[in-house]
Amino acid sequence: MAKVNVYVTLKPELLDAQGKVVKAALENLGYNGVQDARVGKFIEIVIADSGNIEKDVDEMCRKLLVNPNTEDYRFEIEKG
Repeated sequence: MAKVNVYVTLKPELLDAQGKVVKAALENLGYNGVQDARVGKFIEIVIADSGNIEKDVDEMCRKLLVNPNTEDYRFEIEKG
């Protein structure tokens, strides 16, 4: 078994409306040092160790978990 942590973020050139709302809310709470905020997705997957986890997870991301037009992704595999 392996645990995979997938991090999905908007491409840097895209406006992150949710991030702007979070930044404004933090400033309203008195956290004036916040320069920027961006909101993404975190997906945790537990998968059988098939020997080619990296390839499988990459395919999962490209086929379902990520919109390649607007999002970037990276993942970490924790075997054990």
